[in-house]
Amino acid sequence: MSDVRLNAVIRALTTGQRVAFTTFIQAEVEQAVTFAQSDNDGVVFELEHNPWDIKALREAMQFMLLRQQIAAAGSVAAKVAPIVRIPPSGSEMNQWFAKQALDLGAYGIVWPRITTAEQAYNAVAACRYPSLPGVERHEPVGLRGDAPMAAARYWGLGQQAYYKKADVWPLDPDGELLVILMVEDVKAFDNLESILKEVPGVGVILIGEGDLSQELGDPRNYHHPELVRLQKHALDVAKAHDVAVGHAHVDAGNVGRVLEEGYRFLMTFPKRDFGALNKGLQLTGRKA
Repeated sequence: MSDVRLNAVIRALTTGQRVAFTTFIQAEVEQAVTFAQSDNDGVVFELEHNPWDIKALREAMQFMLLRQQIAAAGSVAAKVAPIVRIPPSGSEMNQWFAKQALDLGAYGIVWPRITTAEQAYNAVAACRYPSLPGVERHEPVGLRGDAPMAAARYWGLGQQAYYKKADVWPLDPDGELLVILMVEDVKAFDNLESILKEVPGVGVILIGEGDLSQELGDPRNYHHPELVRLQKHALDVAKAHDVAVGHAHVDAGNVGRVLEEGYRFLMTFPKRDFGALNKGLQLTGRKA
């Protein structure tokens, strides 16, 4: 069982259509139960703009695990992978939020407002255990403290097996942790080439259209010409480095275009029209 790909989002990005479907949800039991039974590959617990309530997150994550589902699959892997968006912006260089979420068993971290290669390095390093120089894949040097008990139990692994899986993908091809960097200001797009060139271990670049449109002086106008240009730039740079790009505002009206433009990490809305969205997913043969 431990050889099976545990992170369903990584599994989706590396097989078939190479597209993953996710949704922002709150750290609440009701939403966890609902989306654990969905066709999503993952959910992102939204704790940037909601209170950082670690107990609520722990409870909600437990309700992502459905024993019947796991037994039927013949694998300890959860059908829908829980990922956590943490509160601090990249410039704050905080690591402890990621450490707490990972220690609960989260399969990935979304880092808001990453602007520089230094901030990106910190984000990846915070999700890795430390190693000595000379060890394969030593950089970025891990900063995560050692307390794997709860995470190993959540993943259904022994501690040593967890250590082998708890590294960042794609830096470690067998890693099960996903580092998602949000680029949300103009400077981040200017620095994106250096970020992806200098910092291995970035799994997804997620464009923050809301913050970006604020900086451009036209809040929530996702058709602003400069915003569209920067999105295209991000897609081009990420494609050159074989890094998936995420779109955070996918609905039935734009899903076809979003897929055609090359986005591979698609975030939909919890209260969406599943039937209408399904019409747009014919390009992938997926269901919402």
